[in-house]
Amino acid sequence: AMLPTLAPPEVLGRISGWGWAIGYAGGLVCLVVCLWIVTNSGVATFGLDAAQAEPVRATAIFVAIWFTVCSLPLFVLTPDRRATGLNLAEASRQGLRRLPHTLRLVRGNPAILRFLLAHMAYTDGLVTLFAFGGIFAAAEFGMKPEDILVFGIVLNVAAGAGAAAFAWIDDAIGSRKTIMLALAGLIVSGCGLVLTRDSSVFWALAVLLGVFVGPAQAAGRSMMARLSPPGIETEMFGLYALAGKATAFAGPLCLGLTVQLTGSQRAGLATVVVFLVIGLLLMFTIKEPDESVAATS
Repeated sequence: AMLPTLAPPEVLGRISGWGWAIGYAGGLVCLVVCLWIVTNSGVATFGLDAAQAEPVRATAIFVAIWFTVCSLPLFVLTPDRRATGLNLAEASRQGLRRLPHTLRLVRGNPAILRFLLAHMAYTDGLVTLFAFGGIFAAAEFGMKPEDILVFGIVLNVAAGAGAAAFAWIDDAIGSRKTIMLALAGLIVSGCGLVLTRDSSVFWALAVLLGVFVGPAQAAGRSMMARLSPPGIETEMFGLYALAGKATAFAGPLCLGLTVQLTGSQRAGLATVVVFLVIGLLLMFTIKEPDESVAATS
């Protein structure tokens, strides 16, 4: 929600993409440290008992510390809007009173409504992919926990590179087309992952999929910034976040039911592709953000 106030419209895509890329870089460093913790060197250093999975569980503590330390620059150094003077309770009450008006505004703006639905669909697919990608790799290709961490590191590098590279593309061709391009890449590589039984091909397709994950996320944020009517960007991003969370259970539920009914991890992973296809089809129905904003202003 801070994005529109930190970047002018002509570079929204680049700032959003670079932000995601830097986030992936931080995630990469965090994963490398976690990998060290769960290896023998980490166990020897911290006296952790691998038989009790203590090295793996210790990574959660490290991530909590990471969040705390890395949040400090945002809280201390980043400029923000002037405070309204409202306390938390009153701000919450006013927000709840404004919610019906905000929802009516969204219903009256087809571009925003359709984008939120598209975002809901393809985010369900991405959430499911993040949650079960490692499980699929372990079940189908025999990856061990340390192998899955390396797998995560490789995907972080690919996703960060994709987010950084597509940042210019976003500003050049628009957020909508960038999201559609990213979703098409995710669908193609996702279908390949479902079908392949060769571990080398699996790794190559997973890296390709990672390249398109970052742009799908970063361009979604810049598109929301471009679609948001002036003055209520925070409300719009609140709905954007809600759209990404409200049905987050749907993807894992569909995958789990499919695996239970078919006994196939591959069939389960195929449900991720279905969510991505639904998101892509909905994106076809949306006008470019600048056109939509101009039409409603």
